[in-house]
Amino acid sequence: MSASTSTTTDTLGPPAPVLSFSPVVLSVPGRPVDLQIRVTAPATGTDLPVILLSHGHGNSNHLSSLNGYAPLANLWAEHGFVVIQPTHLSSKTLSHLHADTPGAPMFWRSRAEDMTHIIDRLDVIENAVPQLAGRIDHDSIAAAGHSLGGFTAGLLLGARVTDPDDGQEADFFEPRIKQGVLLAAPGRGGDILTGVMAERVPVFRTIDFSAMATPTLVVAGDKDDSRHFTEMGPDWHADPYHLAPGPKTLLTLVDAEHGLGGISGYDAAETTDENPERVTALGRLTAAYLRTQFHPDDDAWQQAQNALTTGPDAFGRVESK
Repeated sequence: MSASTSTTTDTLGPPAPVLSFSPVVLSVPGRPVDLQIRVTAPATGTDLPVILLSHGHGNSNHLSSLNGYAPLANLWAEHGFVVIQPTHLSSKTLSHLHADTPGAPMFWRSRAEDMTHIIDRLDVIENAVPQLAGRIDHDSIAAAGHSLGGFTAGLLLGARVTDPDDGQEADFFEPRIKQGVLLAAPGRGGDILTGVMAERVPVFRTIDFSAMATPTLVVAGDKDDSRHFTEMGPDWHADPYHLAPGPKTLLTLVDAEHGLGGISGYDAAETTDENPERVTALGRLTAAYLRTQFHPDDDAWQQAQNALTTGPDAFGRVESK
């Protein structure tokens, strides 16, 4: 177990010391390997809301696993959230899985199922982590994800896809998840997917956001141009906001590329837009959004917007519907 502290103060209040515990191992029938998760939580406090964080599918060997996204996980935990991170079957840390394993290489179905298994066994997880038992609010759960993880979170929030293998609609909507945060998530499918990766992830072609009604903050970088999927430009990553019903909020980060400043790990080599201040601002904004969503009488979201999305040094801009 390790502890993390920060001296940063902001409208969310002083950060709490953080405890991080891994792996918590869950045996899941039919899954080729056990489900391993990391839990990051404030050392004190009760009635703590939960953020399920789904990793992306990047080039690093270990960031796409329970060991990634520490810049966000730590900051969220410092400000009162229990962050739960699974290692999905798509992780490079599980490269020993054979290529003919059902669902390989993206395991898009299994990724969403991982999150439902975690919710089903939240009491087991809570009791497995030292000093956490009795401190979680089981009715306050959010789903967050970056890139491919954003696709996973979107399914849980109500987005639909058609399974390219059997032509059937896949519905992974999870009503126990009350809020969402999509970070550089994929946008619409169809004919605009002309890049080289479109053939490798055919399920992206059928994404339908029309039923994604769960309140969600969509985060997009205005320099996140995913040409390997589409020529649409950075606006593609704003599609989950524009094409889903409200309530939705769009946070567009200024000068941010796909790594959003480096959220996948401290000093990650593949981050093309490394900017620690942007990562901190994003962490504060997302934490404030979720705090106000779970507790509408808390004005943290408005305060964070005033501090970070206004004036000449604004990190981004916000619109809602």
